[in-house]
Amino acid sequence: MSDNPATFVRAYARLAPVAAVPEVRLYQADEPIGLWELTEGEFRSEQPPPFWAFAWAGGQALARYVLDHPETVAGRRVLDLASGSGLVAVAAARAGATAVRAVDVDPMALAAVAVNAEANGVTVDGTLGDVLDGDAGDAQVVLAGDVFYSQAMANRMLRFLLRATRAGARVLVGDPERAYLPRERFRRLAGYNIPVPPALESVRVKHSAVWELISATPGAGAGGGAGPAG
Repeated sequence: MSDNPATFVRAYARLAPVAAVPEVRLYQADEPIGLWELTEGEFRSEQPPPFWAFAWAGGQALARYVLDHPETVAGRRVLDLASGSGLVAVAAARAGATAVRAVDVDPMALAAVAVNAEANGVTVDGTLGDVLDGDAGDAQVVLAGDVFYSQAMANRMLRFLLRATRAGARVLVGDPERAYLPRERFRRLAGYNIPVPPALESVRVKHSAVWELISATPGAGAGGGAGPAG
């Protein structure tokens, strides 16, 4: 296996259109279990599973929404949390975002974000690390796909996203009906039937929705603090 993460991404994943977002091409694994075992064998417990090698349903829904509604991000600074493959970040860049920052705890994910951005002719800045105890910086729009997959993650993520709305950012989430999404905190914007590999979700189609976090501060979020960059 190559020591260069970008070389590894290109060698073990195939560049192909995303099922629900065919405008975007990503390096995707054809067979999840083999790649899971390969990365585990190379990096052992220090390496997260290769979430970057798949276009997850919530991310596809969020990317589809952003491309269908480019005014959501056009002219704005965007933060993509737990970016994985970079699908949502690439969609935001294609939709006209002024700047896009993709954050992930996995260095392989950042390599995937870089090669996927290059493959789609857009620019995405990558940040390695766990930012959930901090804030969203100068982001005017915060996007997060498939982040409510456990109770612990959901609690940390919600606190971060609420801080972002208080700072004036608009927050959109893509979620494939995971149990830990606190729906009472969100309003539903759209729903999609997303084709997915059965090996990942045990079904061939996963209904996924895009949700907007209800602003924690009157006047913030969609109306107040998410205007075009000045």
